[in-house]
Amino acid sequence: MIHALVLGIVQGLTEFLPVSSSGHLVLVERLLGFDPPGVLLEVLLHLATLAAVVALFRHDLVRLARSLVRKEETEARRELLLLAVATVPIVFLGLFLQKAIVAAFSSLLVVGISLFATGGMLLLASRAAPGARRSQVRFLDALTIGLAQGAALLPGISRSGATLSAGLLRGVKGKEAARFSFLLSIPAILGAGILKVPEALRSSATSEVAWPALVVAMLVAALVGALAIRGLLAALARGKLKWFGVYCLLVGLATILVVCLR
Repeated sequence: MIHALVLGIVQGLTEFLPVSSSGHLVLVERLLGFDPPGVLLEVLLHLATLAAVVALFRHDLVRLARSLVRKEETEARRELLLLAVATVPIVFLGLFLQKAIVAAFSSLLVVGISLFATGGMLLLASRAAPGARRSQVRFLDALTIGLAQGAALLPGISRSGATLSAGLLRGVKGKEAARFSFLLSIPAILGAGILKVPEALRSSATSEVAWPALVVAMLVAALVGALAIRGLLAALARGKLKWFGVYCLLVGLATILVVCLR
């Protein structure tokens, strides 16, 4: 129960805060001596964080869905196309670099370097934020944000941090860059969960499943995830993005030093 609860908190917090959920899950497992989460738990935690972003951005999702049947919703249809364009890189990279990505999860050095890179990226984005004035995402913005999301397949590269930073560095306003980033996370999280469903079903069929612990972990991940989204939006509005960057730099540097000195 404690194991699932801790992982639920870590997943909920770090999936949407720009500090890398994958990198922190690796660090938590190593530091606390946890075994890697089972595939079923991993899938359920992804679904829980997906529920959080869907709940908070339900009005945007309804508007995007409505644009498929209403001709007058041209702006929403345009945004839907841009989200599709931005999703292509992660699909391509996830399918063709799967083995290399899986191997990266076993390397603390990769996690440390990636966290350090995330920190530097966030500091650059925080400097660019005051000058980012466009309220509309363009085609090249969407492609750049999509490539940033693809890079976040590496443990330690924050998906939200990479996509948000890419938007800000392209000149998109923080609020709009964040909204696009969170909407873009929906197909990414959903796709990652769907790919592991067959393996999760096989593991649940051959082992005893502690459903109470799993349900608690899901609820915690969804609640904490929703709070993390609101927290990031508030921090962005107050110009506090740089502190996430400082945090990632410090954790990344500490991880690199631990690997080099042991």
